[in-house]
Amino acid sequence: MNLRKHLGEALQFEEYVRARHDALLRSAQRLVRDPLDAQDLLQTALARTYRRWDAIADKELTDAYVRRVMINTRTEWWRARKLTELPIERLPDAGIADGTEQHADRALLMDIITTLTPQQRSVIVLRYWEQMSTEETAAALGMAAGTVKSTLHRALARLREELE
Repeated sequence: MNLRKHLGEALQFEEYVRARHDALLRSAQRLVRDPLDAQDLLQTALARTYRRWDAIADKELTDAYVRRVMINTRTEWWRARKLTELPIERLPDAGIADGTEQHADRALLMDIITTLTPQQRSVIVLRYWEQMSTEETAAALGMAAGTVKSTLHRALARLREELE
């Protein structure tokens, strides 16, 4: 009976991944710049989610759970990289492949968004790219709605400052 339950949960998780993979990958791509890192981030988050699948009582909240795992994982990676980064005198020029204005704006935004703290970046991604409400963002990040608002305010002020 235990084996049957385990197989049923594995199939349920597999169905979830098939149905939500593309949306979750888009979320991962908004959290990290490199497409390969985004795929790694999603795979790591899904592996961690699978280990806790039976503990997720309300499966309708699975997207929020996976996004939270991605945010935590990205923060772990950021902290690990931060320890190995070395300052350089001049930043390399960012190349833009197709030269269109839209891609230039996106590249500029992606460069500027890296100046934000991981928490600020998470709030910006969930509020604007994922179009979550303040309350949904707060629930996904495990913080108060007021903290989301103040973090968002500081992040937007920082982005404006960087754009000038």
